[in-house]
Amino acid sequence: MFQSLVDKMSEAFKKFKNKGKLSESDVKAGMREIKLALLEADVNFKVVKEFINKVTERAVGSEVLESLVPAQQIVKIVNEELTALMGGTNSKLNIASKPPTVVLMCGLQGSGKTTHTAKLAKLYKKQGKSPLLVACDIYRPAAIKQLQVVAEQVGVPVFERGAANPVATAREAIKYATKYGHDMVFVDTAGRLHIDEELMTELRDIKNAVEATEILLVVDAMTGQDAVNVAESFNNLLDITGVILTKMDGDTRGGAALSVRHVTGKPIKFIGTGEKLDNIEPFHPERMASRILGMGDVLSLIEKAEQAFDEKKAAEMERKFREQSFTLVDFMEQLGQLKNMGSMESLLGMMPGIKPSQIGNAKIDERAMVRTEAIILSMTPRERNHPDVLNSSRKKRIAAGSGTTVEEVNKLLKQYEQTKVLMKQFAGGKGMKKGRFKMPF
Repeated sequence: MFQSLVDKMSEAFKKFKNKGKLSESDVKAGMREIKLALLEADVNFKVVKEFINKVTERAVGSEVLESLVPAQQIVKIVNEELTALMGGTNSKLNIASKPPTVVLMCGLQGSGKTTHTAKLAKLYKKQGKSPLLVACDIYRPAAIKQLQVVAEQVGVPVFERGAANPVATAREAIKYATKYGHDMVFVDTAGRLHIDEELMTELRDIKNAVEATEILLVVDAMTGQDAVNVAESFNNLLDITGVILTKMDGDTRGGAALSVRHVTGKPIKFIGTGEKLDNIEPFHPERMASRILGMGDVLSLIEKAEQAFDEKKAAEMERKFREQSFTLVDFMEQLGQLKNMGSMESLLGMMPGIKPSQIGNAKIDERAMVRTEAIILSMTPRERNHPDVLNSSRKKRIAAGSGTTVEEVNKLLKQYEQTKVLMKQFAGGKGMKKGRFKMPF
């Protein structure tokens, strides 16, 4: 995410770090570097101009020029202004005081609108809501079928009336949701190839018919400045309430994320971070600013860990370590929970001090956990519970059964033993609170 922008911002800040004291000319020279980095990231030029003026005005003040650590002060100012530029704080989805909450999903074709309709439904289903998806795209071939497929994957029902008038379908869907207790309704509208007056009129009619609580515009973050233009057009015609930026895991330059809020005045509420139906996150401006400045996103990392690690299983794992009964089955289960947090690349991207370019050069083997699972599943129950019985012939059999090598089997056993030793130290330590155990990797 934002690889080029992160690297260029880091280079710009080096100009400040190499000097003990800063003059006004030093600050302005550094600001030129930051300005170029933002323009190359396809940020709206008016947004860049205003941003640079604000940062420069603060940076040439006494808080920086007279500071003992001027470089840190400038990073702090840029971080604060980036956060403000993207909205300041997280903007949550509005929930209607009287159910159902109706969310109108709109956007251009190819932006990921239908998929993200299902992603949102899954996200709120996890929070105890009862979502209903409504198929109002009657123009694109197989659009209704696509919605039904993704809805089945997340376990959410779809209300559809085939090629019937979308406005009437949406109105009937609200009655259906009220009758059957669905407290959230996500209306998947027709995607547009461009801003089409006839289809925009249909959208306004659906909006009025269902009394939409939220109107979310789904835009492809990889389109950069074009995404901002689309957002501005939709906002002028529909008065949207928020934006979802998709494909943030791709080679996104950052222009959309840094410009949308400023240009439309409407917040980015969610970001799509991958193809899987659980790859959606609430948008936190302060965390995104930290990532752009190479400071990581530890809070999001912690939240992912809390979602992936089951508290009851963690307590059970703590007991096993105390009793020294940790087996290879338990080891595999812990790795599985780690895998549920997402790809290693996405997790490393949240770590402070790690640049996107460094992650790309690391050549992370995402299939390592798959091979680990295959090795353990190729063992007998006795071997999994008592790995000390694994001799040379057994290891050869396991390697053949898992499609790996004896060296890989030995490597796994070594990792397992190291984990046991490490966890034994954790279990015996004073800092380990009962029921609060987490794997440290």
